[in-house]
Amino acid sequence: MKYALLNDEKIEATKGAKGVCPSCGAELIAKCGELKVNHWSHKGNRNCDKWWENETEWHRSWKANFPIEWQEVVHFDQSGEKHIADVKTQSGWILEFQHSLLNPEERLSRNNFYQKLVWVVDGTRRKIDKKQFEKMLEESKPLPTNVPIIRTYFPDECRLLKEWHNNSLVFFDFKTTKDVAQSMLWFLFPKTPLHSAYLSPFSRASFIQLFNSDNFDKFFDDIIQPIHTEITKGELKQQAANTHTRTRALPRFDGHTSRRKRRYRRL
Repeated sequence: MKYALLNDEKIEATKGAKGVCPSCGAELIAKCGELKVNHWSHKGNRNCDKWWENETEWHRSWKANFPIEWQEVVHFDQSGEKHIADVKTQSGWILEFQHSLLNPEERLSRNNFYQKLVWVVDGTRRKIDKKQFEKMLEESKPLPTNVPIIRTYFPDECRLLKEWHNNSLVFFDFKTTKDVAQSMLWFLFPKTPLHSAYLSPFSRASFIQLFNSDNFDKFFDDIIQPIHTEITKGELKQQAANTHTRTRALPRFDGHTSRRKRRYRRL
């Protein structure tokens, strides 16, 4: 972890420093070397939070965008269970920055534990993920909306989408540029009835600003939720129309017609 407590204040790991775990109160050891980022560790192989994992520089750079008091906050649920959130905003949103592979059971557990959870997923952990994602974008269909949203019909062909296409709020980070103002994320809308995946490019700078200004609640209520509702209605309407058509229409030649594909800028 990045922070330990000393006299109830958060301190970073430096050689010879002493501190205690904010979750369990046990003494922590400062690990400072050249191969890994400086961090605090419990003695031996112990760890009081089974969800905690070794951090990368990617984790640290993301957490550094938010106030220190929001970073590594111990979060409790009604039963008294507790875990250390990467970032917890003033309005209660939890930001989890996920680099390593996460099994579906643990991902579901975290979604249930953190009621207001947003995932930021490192899209560069596996070399194949970026290539699959780019290919999927090229084959996807843009929606006729005033905001850039694309629909992909076969999310299982992209490993990242196959793993994360559920009812979570997920942003993919492909580290397109070191310039935060220019770097883009990709937002994956929650799953819909027909299981098609919908994605939208999202400014990294806007993401950071929305949470630091505590405006993500309003953004969720005014933008994300209405769009998702309209997408769902459209899918259900299309499903009903297709069912009616299949019972009455003659065979069609759609599979032999050419369609122009809109190509998206490579990440």
